[in-house]
Amino acid sequence: MLYLGKEPAKTIDEAGQFIDKINKVIDENDSILWRIALRQAPSIIIGTICLWNFKKEHFRSEIGYLLHPGHWRKGIMKEAINVVIDFGFNKLGLHSMEALLSPDNIASSAVLESTGFIKEAHLKESFYFNGKFGDTVIYSRLNK
Repeated sequence: MLYLGKEPAKTIDEAGQFIDKINKVIDENDSILWRIALRQAPSIIIGTICLWNFKKEHFRSEIGYLLHPGHWRKGIMKEAINVVIDFGFNKLGLHSMEALLSPDNIASSAVLESTGFIKEAHLKESFYFNGKFGDTVIYSRLNK
């Protein structure tokens, strides 16, 4: 949650409300969410990855992901992103994908670049969280 500009849930009720919000956008076909698990323990969720914020008239969506820190730097997210890129371009017919992130999130920038995303913009003080303004960088990838 460090780079998301969102407080983690403090109660079971808050977590449930967040899950309800996610389920609503999935039910309305405004998001597709996959769980990430290890092959040797498929019932244990270690992260998620999604396509959301669809701009259907532009054949574009946003990609977002989370991974438990105990599984960072193992190539798991790169593999998941590549699978979702293939799905978005070849099954959904998307023309492009974007990812919005904190410029401080060096690991996410690196994994995006390793999967063919290009940094296109750096928005100064584009959101307000926890009493301060933060920057956003935008990466995108075209279907070639």
